[in-house]
Amino acid sequence: MLIDAHCHLDFDVFEPDREAMFERAKKNGVEHFIVPATTRKRWPDVLTLGKRADVSVCLGLHPYFLDEHGDDDVDALEDTLKHNEHVIAIGECGVDARVEDDRQWALFDAQLKLAKRLDLPVVIHCVHLNDQVAKRLRQLDLPRRGVVHAYAGSWQQAERFLDLGYVLGVGGPVTHDRAQKLKGVIEKLPDDGFVFESDAPDMVPQGLEGRNEPGNMIQVIEEVARLRNTDYATLIANTQRNIERVFALDLS
Repeated sequence: MLIDAHCHLDFDVFEPDREAMFERAKKNGVEHFIVPATTRKRWPDVLTLGKRADVSVCLGLHPYFLDEHGDDDVDALEDTLKHNEHVIAIGECGVDARVEDDRQWALFDAQLKLAKRLDLPVVIHCVHLNDQVAKRLRQLDLPRRGVVHAYAGSWQQAERFLDLGYVLGVGGPVTHDRAQKLKGVIEKLPDDGFVFESDAPDMVPQGLEGRNEPGNMIQVIEEVARLRNTDYATLIANTQRNIERVFALDLS
């Protein structure tokens, strides 16, 4: 089963044609969708999507939206998770060097500690801070690990995450000609070290413009198959196993 491990299908940009978008994705072989939240106000829409049999959901507080997060949002997150046992992870949470606000570290740390208390995996947003995040993950030693979304670091940094038991998210950027370092990393990853994700509506594959969709992951898989000299069926089977392991899902 081909699974989109990270797509923001709750976003308003999908409101006009969300059902058609799902159908286009399924025509391209995408059968299941994991939707992470970004802000507290979006949790209800994410949870509504989670009622679909083909959607699994995560709840979290994204570092991009610090000004939208309130002082009690982490407490609200804990309460919401305790009342929604079908939520499979905490996320999207993390840190981003482009966000010049140290509050993001406290928010990230609070969500990591919550994941440890509730025995949940995490979906991590990490931009240009791989070393610092790997160090913190090693210190906290979360029992369920998780996914480092949209990985774009070096091979050495990838090894650190893999050694800690995390898997890496691979999406549209690997299709771009300029992404030679990333292509080299993808070639070396172990079969149990990565998952596919669209990050829709973002991370558009090379040659496409505008809104990204899960159905566009076919271009990602084509490129990864080329880089790793393998076939679609092997990639899809491996990444399904990885997703089921990380998120404790049974999608067979």
